[in-house]
Amino acid sequence: MPGWNTVLGEIGKRQQDGRQAIDLVRRKYLKALHKHTGRNVIAYYSGWLNRPSNTPNLQVGDDDMNAFMASVHKLKREDGLDLILHTPGGDIAATESLVKYLWTMFDKDIRVIVPQLAMSAGTMIACSSREIVMGKQSSLGPIDPQIFGMPAQAILDEFQLAVDSIKADPSSAPLWQQIISRYHPSFLVECVQAIRWSKEMVEAWLLENMFQNDPAHAQQAKDIVAFLSDHKSTATHSRHLPVSKCQEINLNVSMLEDDKELQDLVLTVHHAYMHTFSMSAAIKITENHLGVATVLMGTHQNNQQPNPPGHAASEQRIPIPPGVALPEQQRQKQQGPAEHEEK
Repeated sequence: MPGWNTVLGEIGKRQQDGRQAIDLVRRKYLKALHKHTGRNVIAYYSGWLNRPSNTPNLQVGDDDMNAFMASVHKLKREDGLDLILHTPGGDIAATESLVKYLWTMFDKDIRVIVPQLAMSAGTMIACSSREIVMGKQSSLGPIDPQIFGMPAQAILDEFQLAVDSIKADPSSAPLWQQIISRYHPSFLVECVQAIRWSKEMVEAWLLENMFQNDPAHAQQAKDIVAFLSDHKSTATHSRHLPVSKCQEINLNVSMLEDDKELQDLVLTVHHAYMHTFSMSAAIKITENHLGVATVLMGTHQNNQQPNPPGHAASEQRIPIPPGVALPEQQRQKQQGPAEHEEK
């Protein structure tokens, strides 16, 4: 397998040849992965591990729809889709729209491959597939909604704790009033609705695709959602759930190590994207095996150092046609969708 250092060496060699090495190496292995599986391949990668947490647009958002539309264009949709996910999650509404779009385009024939992390909304997308492929190093995460960075269930639990405490000891009311006064009643309702929405959505996706409308799996889907959304069980939204736990809760998970060639190709693709984020200004990439890519650019991080305090990364979305590499210095924003041709 071309490991981390081997991929880095290949990038360095191509740079000496005067070519756009990062793009060429990524696309080489995406195409090789497609050749191995016979399925369409789209990689959806966020560079959140290489950027400060306050960098804009690292998460799943409505702007990703245009990127997926560009990647799906001209694919042979009857071949199904292997979606490689590496994301911290993001907006629930945007996630719902992306899943519905991909279901329509590929008739729900979607396999999600997780080389390292697909957290939060990324886990929700994984649950919408027919099969999840994970390695020993891979993790999913809880799907409990976060509102303004706070777990919705934790907010409700704190409010209920206040109610119970005041009932037991009315003299504690002034103390609790200071704590819960920041929660407007409509905010609590929003928490309840967000929790119900995420649960119902993922449960429906599991039943409609992964378990393919088999009534015998109805309770299984409920149990999976109950665990993934239970803030008390997972303790924190950033909890990493390894492949063993995902199999234990009865998600349809296959081991990446069962197919050595697939494992080699997937991990090499993953290394190539990680090198792209560390060596360029890219902060998010959506790219298919034909070389059609949409890259969201930020401020280049030399030696992976974070931005200075108060300095947010600038962003722009640049569609890249196949065979056209993106120089790190390019900052021109293209207006409207780009037309892409197959190689």
